[in-house]
Amino acid sequence: MAGEMTIEEVKKHVRVYLYVFGALLALTLVTVAVSRFDVSIGPALVIALVIALVKGALVAMYFMHLISEKQVIMWVLLSAAAFLLCMFALFISALVDQEQVALLMHVA
Repeated sequence: MAGEMTIEEVKKHVRVYLYVFGALLALTLVTVAVSRFDVSIGPALVIALVIALVKGALVAMYFMHLISEKQVIMWVLLSAAAFLLCMFALFISALVDQEQVALLMHVA
């Protein structure tokens, strides 16, 4: 029958899913550990977004099976991620500008 898998192939897929689960669990623990650090909002936001991006990429690639999809879908996904990163960069730069203006207003 078409689409049937052998026991070895099933074990290989289960092993990959368990590795991804372990990586997601480890990244969640890293997120909790990093939240305990006393870091200003800018670096904390960057760290949190990088960890979230890696976790989201793992979920999309393995659990949504995008890793085996055609190249066009991957380019769309990568361009959307690049656009998202640009939007976050704009947000962070606006936040930094706002903090600098507030600092200058406080000093003056």
